[in-house]
Amino acid sequence: MAAACMGKAAAAGLLTRLQTTAATVRTLSMSHSLTQKVPCSLWKLGRLNHIAIAVPDLEKAQSFYKSVLGAQVSETVPLPEHGVYTIFVELGNTKLELLYPLGEKSPIAGFLQKNKAGGMHHICIEVDDIKAAMAELKEKKIRILSEEAKIGAHGKPVIFLHPKDCDGVLIELEQA
Repeated sequence: MAAACMGKAAAAGLLTRLQTTAATVRTLSMSHSLTQKVPCSLWKLGRLNHIAIAVPDLEKAQSFYKSVLGAQVSETVPLPEHGVYTIFVELGNTKLELLYPLGEKSPIAGFLQKNKAGGMHHICIEVDDIKAAMAELKEKKIRILSEEAKIGAHGKPVIFLHPKDCDGVLIELEQA
């Protein structure tokens, strides 16, 4: 229909441009496969375990998720070795971890001083071999915030990766 409204020369030019564009798109789609080649590694990244949120009022946050949103919410668990109280909110496909400072040296206290209303603190991703992950990440010059893995809220070894090496996000890796 469009070709009928224009001259033969214009239609031929449009057809040539369309064919060239189609060939270019076909070439680009073939050269950029949807599956990326992942470098060989001794460990594998797993599923998102949780998203941690620092909160200035733990009881208020617990009540919000339980009473307002109707979520299944755990009891408060102190983790003195990490300087936090934690509460987990079950979401079906993952969890939220509510964090509140425990003690004066709590990293969450510092976070809340800078972010009075609270906010997202870190994400936690499972790995199948945390020791291999630590070794490889050190080789790749990714800073780990402790020399050794610590036992986390789920009773499994965890490490934290420096946010400056991870696009501004504090990442926790947890042994699956």
